[in-house]
Amino acid sequence: MALIDDPERLDALPLKRKSLSLHWELMFTRAIFQTTDMIRQHELLERVAALIDEGVLRTTLAEHFGPLDVDNMRRAHALIESGRSRGKIVLEGF
Repeated sequence: MALIDDPERLDALPLKRKSLSLHWELMFTRAIFQTTDMIRQHELLERVAALIDEGVLRTTLAEHFGPLDVDNMRRAHALIESGRSRGKIVLEGF
């Protein structure tokens, strides 16, 4: 199981019986710790961007509902509640 969020509490013990591994990913670890290979993060992101531009990778963007407002929030929430949403739903203007 991979996490990119920081849950306030996490009981990992139930994972043990299923022999699951728990991994955190933090994009900014190199920058936070000023590692000698900090430029590698830039190189990785540039490569991913190129692969997306080439059509090799696809983003998980599914819906773009425009600006963050009450109507668009309702639309996004309704889609999620419908059980038919797939991929990322984007609202802009935070």
